[in-house]
Amino acid sequence: MTDRSNTRNSSSTVDGHGLLDDFTTHLRYEKGLSEHTVRAYVGDTRGLVAFAGARGVAITAMDLALLRGWLADHTRRGAARTTVARQVSSAKAFCAWAVREGVLEHDPATRLQAPKAHRTLPTVLGQDQAAAAVSAVGTVTGGDAADGETDPVHIAVALRDAVILELLYASGIRVGELCGLDLGDVDTDRRVLRVIGKGDKQRSVPYGDPAARALHLWLRDGRATLATTRSGDALLLGVKGGRLDQRMARSVVHRAVQAAGLPDIGPHGLRHSAATHLLEGGADLRVVQELLGHSSLATTQIYTHVSVERLRAVHRQAHPRA
Repeated sequence: MTDRSNTRNSSSTVDGHGLLDDFTTHLRYEKGLSEHTVRAYVGDTRGLVAFAGARGVAITAMDLALLRGWLADHTRRGAARTTVARQVSSAKAFCAWAVREGVLEHDPATRLQAPKAHRTLPTVLGQDQAAAAVSAVGTVTGGDAADGETDPVHIAVALRDAVILELLYASGIRVGELCGLDLGDVDTDRRVLRVIGKGDKQRSVPYGDPAARALHLWLRDGRATLATTRSGDALLLGVKGGRLDQRMARSVVHRAVQAAGLPDIGPHGLRHSAATHLLEGGADLRVVQELLGHSSLATTQIYTHVSVERLRAVHRQAHPRA
């Protein structure tokens, strides 16, 4: 620890040169965070270092007052509570790492508290609406061979898009998790997906008969049409044969709900809907937490509020004394 501390406390590192690169490596490879989260944390930390430097404070001298001043400055400039909450997380991650590396003697971020975000209920589809969205994917892609379409690529895309909608709603997985699936992650006999979630955490997620049928058709009649040397083991493919891009998957969902005349939700809206419908059907909250890959039960509990709100809305509309 002494050697590491001496190395870290060189003048160049104290001024921030090279430190952010090392912190980035820590987040990416040791913590296993997503690239989106890494970019956000490093961007926040770069801003914190600049804030300290503008006030003549070296990184080794950062304290709680400086951190609070940095956050207050963002709040005064109109930063959203969610943004400030993320900045608190970034500061905590950086300071904990800096203490471990010998850059800071004490962790000034332990007493930082994130502001409570305004909790808004996610938009969810009713069960009939979700079924309509999944069914609408055929109309979006122009149908399949049964509708007279004979172009193999067009048929393959239609089969793939059906799998996108079916799996997102059936399993409640994130769109990034869906696009990251490989052929070996699908257990067709047990109808289970092996999903790699946030922080490289692995979980098993089941799917039902409709998704199983869509997967069977895609694997039997669709994937080979799009597959090229670029495909590797990717389960879902783009028209050029590479792994399906998340933006394309989102576009498929948006077009499907639009075709069905439903509220404009994306893949995360289908995830919200799946969780809500599971709870409405009697699923245990902790089971839903495991299926969704939430690290905290509090994150999953928002779906109980969605269900209650829906019940209240039905009661207001139907009960004579509502």
